Formats: sequence, C-alpha cells, structure tokens
Amino acid sequence: MHNSGDWLRQRTRKWIILLAVFPLIMSCAISVREPFQVDESLLIGRIEGDSFIGQRFPFTIRIPDGWQAATQYPEFLTEQGYGREGLKQTPFFLFNPRTKSSIQVDFSPAGRTVRFSQEFMENLVQMSGKDFVNEVHLEHGKKVSMQLSKITPVQLKGVPYAARMSAQFMVQGKPREQGWIYAFAEPYQIFILYLITGPNRDADKEALKQALSSFEYLGIR
Repeated sequence: MHNSGDWLRQRTRKWIILLAVFPLIMSCAISVREPFQVDESLLIGRIEGDSFIGQRFPFTIRIPDGWQAATQYPEFLTEQGYGREGLKQTPFFLFNPRTKSSIQVDFSPAGRTVRFSQEFMENLVQMSGKDFVNEVHLEHGKKVSMQLSKITPVQLKGVPYAARMSAQFMVQGKPREQGWIYAFAEPYQIFILYLITGPNRDADKEALKQALSSFEYLGIR
C-alpha cells in the first residue's frame, strides 16, 4: 500500500534541501540559527481536560469531541498505508476511533542555513502536491481521479509561516481527503498530516477545523 505519511515527510525534506541549495550556491552558507537538539529525556506531553500539552515539543491542541489523543500510533494507520517507521518517529496523534480519521503532528529542528518564509512554505506544499498525485497514480493507476485543493496560508497561533494543501480521491471505493500542512516556528519545522475518511466526513472535517484553530506553538522556554 501507499505509505503516504512517510512519503510526504521524505518528499518535504527533499524539497527543503533543494529550495535551500540554490541561494546557498549564490552566496556563502551563512548560518541563520544555532544548532538545536531536542531533549529526548522529556515526556512528549500530557492530557489536561480536553487538551494535550506538549513537553518535549512546545505546543498545545484541543482534543475534539469523540476523538482520542495518543503519543503512540493507532494500529489502523498501518492498514491505511502509513509505514511503521514514519509512525514511530511521529510524536503525536489525534484520531477518531470510530471513523478512523486522523491528525498527525510532527516536529523537526530546522536546518541551520535554511531561511523560511510564507512563499517558501507555499512552494513546499505545491511541489509535494504535484508529486503526491504522481505517487498515487503510480500506486493505484491513472484511473484514480484526484482533486487538489488550492494552496492556502494557515493561521496557527504562535506560527509565523504555514501553508496547506489537500487531495480528494477514492481508494478501494472509499472516499478520502488527505492533507498536509507545512509550518515553521523557530527553531522547528512543523508537519501536520491529516486523513479524513469514513462515513462521517463532514463532522470529522469540523473536528479538524476545531483542532487546527486551537493549535498553539508555545515557543522555546
């Protein structure tokens, strides 16, 4: 099956490198930030009421009604085509156990020489979108009809740059919407991957909207 989550992460990191290389060729590779090391000794976070508060990574997000939060992946994600290695590296999951819609939140320290901007993030989601279509067609055949959304900026609290794109298509007769949000807040790249599937997609889309509106990056303290 198509390991869409792993593939999107890998492809994004490749595009970050490629988009950063050309300006560095034209000038010296000047560092714009100090090297940053994640403190792996910290717990990933804790649940307080209807919210999750990150400790290893400084963010908070509301858990939608009927959804669950976890720092280990639910097994059904592998049945949807996500690879185990990528899931093991992802620190946080929100999911609807009934419909199997899900949200993954991943943090990665930014490279020392990469300069981020809103245009940079939008270029990333656009490039990943084009490649995502090709990858799905390679896996499931050209007969799969796909509809890509427009590239849109995303407002996330505490995050200066974020962009979003999604694809709607059918897999084995079942409709799904797969989306990716790429964001940057010093010193992290933030990846939010989501999958809306199952019989109650409108309600899950509303839950996704509520979760994203509650997301807040708290900054390094």
